[in-house]
Amino acid sequence: MLMSYLRLALFALGLLVGVQIPGFMADYSKRVDAHLTESTQSIQGFRATASRFFGGDLNKLIAYYRESKDPVMRNDAQSVSTLVSRAGLLEAEAKAMQGPWYAQAWHLLTRADPALLNETYAAYRYQVLLAPEAIAWGIACALLLAWLIEGLLRAIGWLFGFRGDSRMRQRHW
Repeated sequence: MLMSYLRLALFALGLLVGVQIPGFMADYSKRVDAHLTESTQSIQGFRATASRFFGGDLNKLIAYYRESKDPVMRNDAQSVSTLVSRAGLLEAEAKAMQGPWYAQAWHLLTRADPALLNETYAAYRYQVLLAPEAIAWGIACALLLAWLIEGLLRAIGWLFGFRGDSRMRQRHW
């Protein structure tokens, strides 16, 4: 009897944890999209300059900044390079999160950006209005209620002479 309830409780716990996975994947995807939008806006002016003078090649613009005699431009070359590489990373992440659900899950498990993953995890809120405390209380209450009801039913059955056969007891253990 107790083993059956424990199996049910573990199943319920697995179910409750499992329903969080799609919500986490959606939150990660939204976070990537938000960062990508911000990153795209940050380099918009540099893209316009690259389009005007370097045929749209941001790497040529960065190289020009690095080779400049102006120390301010040389210093800014690293900043622009960082912005461009960040935009590339975010574009790749966004593309990976637009695939099928199993590809998204595999990407999150194996190749997701650690900083974005940690940021998503830190801000993640349970999607089905569940919290770890609620899960623990729910499982504890479910086990207690099931145990009390089965105990009550067995006691009533015992009072009326129904003791059950040994095959039934073996099946439940």
